[in-house]
Amino acid sequence: MIAPIGSANLPTAQAEPSPLQDITIVSDAKLTDRLPDDLPSDPMHWADAWLKEATAAKVQRNPNSMTIASVAADSQPSSRVVLCKDFVPDPGYLVFYTNYRSQKSLEWTVNPRAAALMHWDSLGRQVRIEGTIVRSPEEESDAYFASRDWGSQLGAWGSDQSETIASHDALVSQIRQRAANLGLTLDPDTQTLADDNIPLIARPAHWGGFRLWATAIELWIEGKNRVHDRARWQRDIVRTSAHTFSVTPWTGVRLQP
Repeated sequence: MIAPIGSANLPTAQAEPSPLQDITIVSDAKLTDRLPDDLPSDPMHWADAWLKEATAAKVQRNPNSMTIASVAADSQPSSRVVLCKDFVPDPGYLVFYTNYRSQKSLEWTVNPRAAALMHWDSLGRQVRIEGTIVRSPEEESDAYFASRDWGSQLGAWGSDQSETIASHDALVSQIRQRAANLGLTLDPDTQTLADDNIPLIARPAHWGGFRLWATAIELWIEGKNRVHDRARWQRDIVRTSAHTFSVTPWTGVRLQP
């Protein structure tokens, strides 16, 4: 749940865990085949440990991929796959990047609520996160954009995400023109540069990060004969700035599979 800025009952953020506590959380999350009887008070740390494990084990091409859903003004939901580029267990949000003019971004302007799902089939684990969407700080988006290769940077400029276009050839022509506008000379295949000159490419204002601040999280561990282990946690968040919230402690319950 979310309260408005300036709420009288302003909750405080949970304290940062010590490095030793982090090691224990990661170890417990990796070794267990089910959640402990006394549910952990730090489910975001468990989810973070699972993501790190999936990444280290290279269980799939993009272990940080997640399905994220938005809801339009007419109550029509839609979903798509994005990449989680940062998972911040304390104070509890995740970060991904996209076009601010895309369908999902426009829907979040009206209804800034989202639901995300990460599923690692080979590990038999799943994480669901629900919460409030806000834009990342501009300096955070600038830093991430600067770390991308020229092709990804060009992609942010070259495609008007979710807008219609007449043909694939028209899209390639548009990308080539915008590449030229940025000072890039492309080979005929559009995938390589014609020379080694790579100018500094600034982040377009219509592209950047979002933070999904978690108000609910569910952890799921696959069990034999569908005796899966499943628990859900909820908390309140109170907006304190354009990008941040203060948070209450998590309250968890076990759910039947």
